[in-house]
Amino acid sequence: MKYNIRGQRMEVTPALRDYVEKKLARLERYFEAPPQTDGNVTLSVTKGSNAVEVTLPLQGLLLRAEEKSNDMYASIDLVVDKLERQIRKHKTKVNRKIRQTAGAKGVFKEENASSNATATLVREDEDEKFEVVRTKRFLSPPMAIEDAILEMNLIGHNFFVFANAETKETNVVYRRDDGTYGLIESAV
Repeated sequence: MKYNIRGQRMEVTPALRDYVEKKLARLERYFEAPPQTDGNVTLSVTKGSNAVEVTLPLQGLLLRAEEKSNDMYASIDLVVDKLERQIRKHKTKVNRKIRQTAGAKGVFKEENASSNATATLVREDEDEKFEVVRTKRFLSPPMAIEDAILEMNLIGHNFFVFANAETKETNVVYRRDDGTYGLIESAV
């Protein structure tokens, strides 16, 4: 897989580029064939914190992870570990879903059942239950994006779900780590 590695407020040295590519190469063992699209890696430095953000677009799935620490190399290790956990967690579910639809063959490799360590990991992921412990319902009158941001700031949350007055769709505004705001729109 190819990676677009870029730096924000820093220069990406050849040694750093090699380290990123070597670490991300660990993930390729989980895929049947190398993904056809390029992955994006962003390395950035802000106020003494080293952040690494990786986005891997796959067929029918988007993997994304972000980690921050005091050391850039440690951040790279942490983000690759996080991506590996995501892949192991979703591979059975994704392969089952793709097999049920008329889509392409599996995205992830099938594991050899004779490997005890791998079989244990797969069983643990399949046995994991997600429990909803609280449900909230609320009326969402249509409002402008700016009004939703004001409402979010008033209640002191990092995100706010609202009905967009222009599109009549449900949207989410959220506060980003850099202090700016983001908007999530549903794409149907």
